Amino acid sequence: MELLPFGNLPAYRPRSFVPAGMKIESWDNIAPLFDQLDRDLADCKSFGELENWLLKVSELGAILDEEGSRRYIAMTCHTSVDEAKGAYLDFVENIEPHLKERFFTLANKFVAHPNRGELPVERYKILNRDWQSMVDLFREENVPLETEESKLGQQYQEKMGGLTVDFKGEEKTLVQMGVYLQETDRNLREEAWQKVSKRRLEVSEYCDSQFDALMGIRVQIAKNAGYSDYRDFKHISKGRFDYQPEHCFEFHEAVEQVVMPAYNDLLNQRKSKLGLEALRPWDTSVDPEGKEPLKPFTEVEDMVSKTKVIFDQIDSELAAGFQTMRDQKLLDLANRKGKAPGGYQSSLPEARLPFIFMNAVGLQRDVETLLHEAGHAFHTLATQQEDIHEYQHAPLEFCEVASMSMEFVGNEHLEEFYSEEDCVRARRQHLEGVISLFPWIATIDAFQHWIYTHPDHNVDQRDSAWNELQDRFGGNIDWTGHEMARTKMWHRQSHIFLVPFYYIEYGIAQLGALGVWNNSKSDRSKALADYKRALSLGGSRPLPELFSAANIPFKFDSEAFKPLIELVQEELADLK
Repeated sequence: MELLPFGNLPAYRPRSFVPAGMKIESWDNIAPLFDQLDRDLADCKSFGELENWLLKVSELGAILDEEGSRRYIAMTCHTSVDEAKGAYLDFVENIEPHLKERFFTLANKFVAHPNRGELPVERYKILNRDWQSMVDLFREENVPLETEESKLGQQYQEKMGGLTVDFKGEEKTLVQMGVYLQETDRNLREEAWQKVSKRRLEVSEYCDSQFDALMGIRVQIAKNAGYSDYRDFKHISKGRFDYQPEHCFEFHEAVEQVVMPAYNDLLNQRKSKLGLEALRPWDTSVDPEGKEPLKPFTEVEDMVSKTKVIFDQIDSELAAGFQTMRDQKLLDLANRKGKAPGGYQSSLPEARLPFIFMNAVGLQRDVETLLHEAGHAFHTLATQQEDIHEYQHAPLEFCEVASMSMEFVGNEHLEEFYSEEDCVRARRQHLEGVISLFPWIATIDAFQHWIYTHPDHNVDQRDSAWNELQDRFGGNIDWTGHEMARTKMWHRQSHIFLVPFYYIEYGIAQLGALGVWNNSKSDRSKALADYKRALSLGGSRPLPELFSAANIPFKFDSEAFKPLIELVQEELADLK
């Protein structure tokens, strides 16, 4: 059975270090390559030899990453096939742990190499910075703590993923219950919301206890690494060299001052259209005019063809990249039995090609997801000439600029899918979602800043901190009678449990994408040229330079927010 739709792809550049045709089968046939890299590094006597050594490391890194991607893609495309699952788990359990250890060892020897200082500064400053930071932060005693942290996170995922409710005589997952919140029957919406809320509260003590355990581990990890608190440790370990915690506070304040009035305006408009005296938690997802969900396509191939037409209208180079993906079967978009949920773009670094995975069922969110993931794919294609593997990937704050920008620009060409009236409706939904996302991002980020700078807090104090943030960013929604559901709402945000401090990146990138879209309003061709040039830099430049290359500011304060939120509001006013 062919587990990968694209089969075997040729390497973008011929191998020069790893033997041609060698397959990644087990750690036993990988380890000698690391042994050789150790010997080669010891033999480097000049910066030129050191540069060649870095290319060998990059080649091996790309081959190993592609193998991991191929196994992950096969597993998510065929969850019921034991061969695919077994191969993926073998990589995760028997290969990846060795890779982390050996790549750290190489980095440690590299930063101590006598010729490192002779490398061209501009070319290697990011790699030097990142590898030095990796070495500085590593502590042997943190390895078992990180393993325990992963186990606790997996337990949380298993617990939350297994939650179900009995609704109308059927067992439903909490995700499946979400569809009822779009029903026009308000009593049905409320009943569904109450069921889910009650079920979540039944596991609230578990969530609090599990988080307390996670927090204790994280505080110890930071102490072991020499940091006074986990917030500061995590800021550096996530590679946030170009902005500080105080810049995150600027983001929170800007959302409060600039976005919250716009968000509350949208909530009040919704309340008025629904004819309600108060907007309740079960009133935020239904179409305010009582219309059925948009249906842009019935067949996935139809979605692909029409999306290609959208890219033709946007930019011929981007359209050609999308066509390459179609031709090489680098798209698996249709929902089907035996396929993992969700959607993603995965890079195949040796071939230097992207792959898009989705579960399209014919909704507007599918169109937006394809536009979004195509933006990530264009980023992968734009860095094909970059031979340093680490530089083929930009920081997350800019990766999401690539994807979110395509949502904004692509949503201006939805006439391929809809009547004029439905185009307006689809664009309104997208832009309203942009406004409502910022307050949630600020809430999740500010909450974690408080948590980890108050490591001795108890559950009641944590609840109070969350409620204060809800007062600040929650908007005009009436929670009367459901105060505890509001207090424990953060339990549903898995990032807090699994990937601490990973969330503000979405907000920073959304500002960047709004900037690209704003530029395109006045000069589409220049905005896209700037966008593509910035993508081509990959991760070879610091974040401010990547934003500058795209001709967008790298700022998160009220001054940065104000013109962009006004742009969204003006667009929404025109779309009425």
